[in-house]
Amino acid sequence: MNTASETFHYAIGTARLGTLIVATSTAGVAAILMADDADRALRDLRAAFPGSVLIADAEKAGSALAAAIALVDAPQGAFPLPLDLRGNGQELAVWQALRAIPPGETRSYGALAKTLDMQITAQEVGAACAANRIAVAVPCHRVVKADGGISGYRWGVHRKRKLINMEAVA
Repeated sequence: MNTASETFHYAIGTARLGTLIVATSTAGVAAILMADDADRALRDLRAAFPGSVLIADAEKAGSALAAAIALVDAPQGAFPLPLDLRGNGQELAVWQALRAIPPGETRSYGALAKTLDMQITAQEVGAACAANRIAVAVPCHRVVKADGGISGYRWGVHRKRKLINMEAVA
């Protein structure tokens, strides 16, 4: 993934679980990141796309931000916009499998690994989740430990727990 000199338009807003920053490329939504504040969100976006040109543009990224806020606030819904998924083959396979998990359900890292058409470990599923830049639309929050416990989430275990609970109630 070479993002050097690539341009992303972004917008920042607030959802139930905190600050969201959404970045769009010519191919679709390239990032939905959650943070505790706008400064942290922008730092995380810069880290996600080093060497890229990031332009604050509510006109170009506003509809994506609105869709992301709606999804985070009601995570059982579907994300209506195209995603610009950027990862290696293993990551893309995991992210596709995650998107097939119905809202309100979870899978263990190991169980998800067994659904893939490639040899992959539970730890590699976890690594793919950690590399995901598209919160909730690529629902890494639906993956749990083998005993059902909640662990690791790029945007904080407290957010993962809330997302799982919000989906279960819906």
